[in-house]
This record gives sequence, structure tokens and C-alpha cells, in this order.
Amino acid sequence: MTRLVYISGELVPEHEARISIFDSAIMLGDTMTESTRTFRHVPFKLDEHIERLYQSLKLTRIDPQMSPAEMKRVTLEVFEANRPNYAPHEDAWIVHNISRGLSVAGADPTKQLGAATVMIFTQPMNLLPWVDFYSKGCHGVTPMSRMVPSQSLDPRIKNRSRLAYTLAEMEAKLVDPQAQSVILDLDGHVAENKGGNIFCVTKGVLRTPSTVNCLAGVSRATALELAKGLGIPTEETSLLPYDLATADEMFFTSTPYCIMPATKFNGLPVGDGQVGPVTKRLLGAWSELVGLDIVAQAEAQRG
Repeated sequence: MTRLVYISGELVPEHEARISIFDSAIMLGDTMTESTRTFRHVPFKLDEHIERLYQSLKLTRIDPQMSPAEMKRVTLEVFEANRPNYAPHEDAWIVHNISRGLSVAGADPTKQLGAATVMIFTQPMNLLPWVDFYSKGCHGVTPMSRMVPSQSLDPRIKNRSRLAYTLAEMEAKLVDPQAQSVILDLDGHVAENKGGNIFCVTKGVLRTPSTVNCLAGVSRATALELAKGLGIPTEETSLLPYDLATADEMFFTSTPYCIMPATKFNGLPVGDGQVGPVTKRLLGAWSELVGLDIVAQAEAQRG
């Protein structure tokens, strides 16, 4: 079945989807974004994702000319139109990209010729790139590049300008082709991964950077909520590479994989070099929350 995508009021086959080469998404990378996933074909925390999207739109002064309620309605319509593409055991990404619309090349990049460009689409939830990390853990590596400072661009504004993250990920993969970047801020504090947040467990306390220098992730918030329900103490604080290297456990959180254990940091084992008990408890609690074994679903994609 052909995938249908939403472009500014129209639901069209993906091969017919078009935006102008003069759209600010292309001219300036001026695009706000959100990525939601489904569990058993039910979007997970869609309200929270849309709320964060509208916070980003407010800060960047982009008017989508849709209320949050209308955005949710359209989003669900897009997913329902594409639901036949997904077998009962398969799940999907739901992606929003919203740009300022047509841009005028010249002295004032804030000038806008018309309405914002609203793009919504779904795609298969491919978990194969992360599946081995659930049991073996990944390798966190600090790249040479640093986070764009929050004084220049607040990391809570979720945008499509990903070049800084991509370069950092490239540098991490010079150390290990499967490395996952642990990006530091200008002061050397742990910030975030190219697409997720970072946690460590030290003496039973779950610790993560505050949102001063990293995205206020929906998955990050879920991990903290689950920890509270399990009676695991948490701390949002400033972390240095030392804290990750000497931690008992470490993991990343992000929409597709939920929790990705890390068992090595900059070539050193994290704890005993195995996926830790707190990480496993949180993964189990997340699976219980969504009514689906997250690890088993990823492993089933091996075929």
C-alpha cells in the first residue's frame, strides 16, 4: 500500500509530496520537529510531543495556523490512513516537521511569504540498529565537537538543524564504528546524545543532566517517572565524563528504543561491563507501561 503523507492541508501519496526549493526548511534549516512512536499501533505520549512542538513553535515564532487539538486530530488521521501498512506486531514513527514556509533570500531571514509548511508522515519503526545493545550494551564516546551553547540556541527547542549532532556522531564513530556519542557542553559537562538523553546509576541513584544543556526529552521524563514508581532515587544535576566513567550503570533514552544500555564509556567498562539491574528494571517497567515487551519486539525484527 502506498504511504500517504500530510503537506499543509493535503494528504497525498508520498511520491507526490512536494515542497518548494525556496522553503525555509531548505533555505535555512528553519524547521521544528517531533518524533513519536506507537506501541501496538497506539501513539505513545502524543499529547506531550505536541505540547513540546508548540513550545518550540512559540519560541521560534512560527504559526502553524492549527491549534494543538487540530494538530493532534490531523496526526491521528495520518496514522489511521497508513495503519494498513503495518502488521499487528509492527509499530511506526510519527514525524512532524514544520517550517516557516517560503523564505526570501536577502537581508532579513525572518520575512515570510505565506503560511507555515506543515509536514506529517509515518515510517516503519526499524529497531535493528539498536537490538544488540539491549543485551550487550553500547559504547558511549565523547566526540571532539561540543554542544551548540544554550546561550545561542536553547536545546529545549527541538529543531531539524542536526548538522552539529551529525558531525559529533561522525567523530565518535572514528573511535568505534558503532559508538554512540556523549556530547559535552563548552564547560565539559555531559549534555546529550545526537538523538537522546543520557543517564547513569551511581550507588543506586539514577542521575541525568538537567535541561540547562540538553533536550527535555519525553523519553527522559518517562524514565524519571518510572524510576519514581519503582522507588529508585533520582537526581537531575551537572555530570562530567568522570561521573559516567565511574558509574555503576549507564544508558541512553530516546523515542525509538526507549532505553539503550551502555556498558562501555571511552573504552572503559561501565561498572562490571554488563547491563545493570536498574537499567533492566526500568526497561521492564517501560514494557509493562506500554503492554509490549520492548526488547522482544526488537529481537523479532532479526527475522
